Amino acid sequence: MNTLATEAAEHDLVVVGSGAAGLTAAITARKRGLDVVVLEKEPVFGGTTALSGGVLWIPLTHHGLRQNPSDTAEQVRTFMQAETGQFYNAAAVDAFIENGPRMVDFLERETAMQFVPTLYPDYHPTAPGGADVGRSILATPYDIRGLGKDMPRLKPPLRSITFMGMMFNSSNADLKHFFRATRSLTSFFYVARRLANHLKELLLYRRAVQVTSGNALAARLAQSALDLGIPILTDTPARRLLVEGGRVTGVVAGPEGDERTLRARHGVILACGGFPHDARRIAQAYPHLRRGHQHLSPTPASNTGDGCAMAEDAGGVVQIRFKEPAAWMPVTHVDFGGGQTGVFPHLLDRYKPGVIGVLANGRRFTNESNSYHDVGAALHRACEGMPETAMWLVCDQIALTKYGLGYVKPAPIPHGALLRNGYLLRGRTLEQLARHAGIDVEGLVRTVADYNQHAARGEDPAFHRGGTSFNRYLADPDHGPNPCVAPLVQGPFYAIKLLMGDLGTFDGLSTAVTGEVLRPDGSAIPGLYAAGNDRASVMGGNYPAAGITHGPNMAFAFLTANHIADQALKPTQAAATIQGGQPVPDIPVVRPAQVA
Repeated sequence: MNTLATEAAEHDLVVVGSGAAGLTAAITARKRGLDVVVLEKEPVFGGTTALSGGVLWIPLTHHGLRQNPSDTAEQVRTFMQAETGQFYNAAAVDAFIENGPRMVDFLERETAMQFVPTLYPDYHPTAPGGADVGRSILATPYDIRGLGKDMPRLKPPLRSITFMGMMFNSSNADLKHFFRATRSLTSFFYVARRLANHLKELLLYRRAVQVTSGNALAARLAQSALDLGIPILTDTPARRLLVEGGRVTGVVAGPEGDERTLRARHGVILACGGFPHDARRIAQAYPHLRRGHQHLSPTPASNTGDGCAMAEDAGGVVQIRFKEPAAWMPVTHVDFGGGQTGVFPHLLDRYKPGVIGVLANGRRFTNESNSYHDVGAALHRACEGMPETAMWLVCDQIALTKYGLGYVKPAPIPHGALLRNGYLLRGRTLEQLARHAGIDVEGLVRTVADYNQHAARGEDPAFHRGGTSFNRYLADPDHGPNPCVAPLVQGPFYAIKLLMGDLGTFDGLSTAVTGEVLRPDGSAIPGLYAAGNDRASVMGGNYPAAGITHGPNMAFAFLTANHIADQALKPTQAAATIQGGQPVPDIPVVRPAQVA
């Protein structure tokens, strides 16, 4: 079912948004016996989730404890307190620690959702309470033919991070074979099998059907919702909230000129993906936009802050409170040809030996092997007073051949077209490259000379690349003595220009821990809840580990849906079993006045 015209006019719960948070809330509420409908603005479901890496940071799951049995709730609290600083919220953190593993167990037991452990370290593993493994999990790969007739409604992954539409899992284990394909017979046959299967899928279905990462997460959640009879109404934007007697009682939704009212007996959950494409709000929130600099976001263009705006109209408040209001991601603009363009998020290349990042003055400014968010935050600081917020990734022929650079694939994939359209810049010498790229010539030459002096021994005294387990995780384990560091020695030399982008917003609606949207005075708006990136992040504007968006978003969506069900059901029903014969999760009692 995908049209509003066939939908009932009243439900127990209306969920606005079909990403991981919205679908988790819908599934949980339906399993508790509520009648639920999901509204999606786009013609496809999956939201930002479908474009993402699909990793969840959920400490203390059964997956993680097998990898790191010594991890404890107290260590997680210590880590989150160190990372969130002044924004540490003890009630919210405790609710997350309690409900995250329960959410994982619930979904794996009751739905098509399955997870696998990863080897991701925390991004800041040396911080107090940090861990080298055991806290990040990943959606199991999925065959989207399981969606049946709804398969075409699954949002495809970002074109810029696929190879002919083929997806790569968000783990070193999968990707390493593609980087080693020309150097390892085992990897060659692995890649050959993947390519053969993918070409067969394209021939039969005109898209990849074996999906991974965020596409697998979105698909598994969607299948679970559809299996439960939850309508996911695509092409159905929520226009405004229905407020009666101070209570939110439904939404007005549908295409312009064909709007209908859907009443909600027990609440509306806003899970619209935050505001990364709300031009007015990000102009106020993003420091580089306040300077008049450029911004490119790979998030869905439909994430225009609808949930935040509707909640504000109903009395809620969006605070721009965090020093870092979004998850920063250095990106490049890609011209696919034929008038089609895209945005490439730089998730992998910065970690590889023989690749460095410099500013327009030719100087390095940070540890390139830190997380994308940390590199983005450092770029903001480094570009104060400069004409633009930008950096260049620079490498030599050796690194380009082995690892590629941005959208440029490693050998033997040709890159002539990307040289011709200006995405990839080349110079026979560093001086020639600098002039071509608009980088200060003397600065770049001096930087590379200083870097090479130590890099030949695998050292980086300036920024200590390779100094943490996370630095090394996405580097080249076959390169020694430091998998992140190698000199730039063999011309020609190459560069690409990176601008600032984001993976989603951290600032958002003020809510109670249980999800009620709050007014400026701290009182809850009856019937109105927020989930996902529409509510302010529990991480306080920091990005300390892989999956700190999906993990907390899904955990709090699970908590919010159970809280609504507890309020909706009579006391005798509240103790009943959820569908499937399993006990109702023991949800911690958290007062609405405790702001998340």
